[in-house]
Amino acid sequence: MGIVEDVADELALESLKIINATGDDAFVQRVADTIGGSSQTMEEAYLTAVRVRRAEQRARAVLKDLKEEMSRTLPAPDND
Repeated sequence: MGIVEDVADELALESLKIINATGDDAFVQRVADTIGGSSQTMEEAYLTAVRVRRAEQRARAVLKDLKEEMSRTLPAPDND
């Protein structure tokens, strides 16, 4: 990735930690507005990184649930 994407992703990760801890979704827009005052390109990269990371969180949660479900429903391996 380039510097814009790298920095945007770092900011997105930090922002999501705060959002997950506080539940304050408005935080993303406050950061985006601050960034956008200086660089629209960085603002767009940041918002994209937030969306991608949120999608990743949801996907990982679904995968975790599916793995747990599969471990409960699949028969134990036969060790003969």
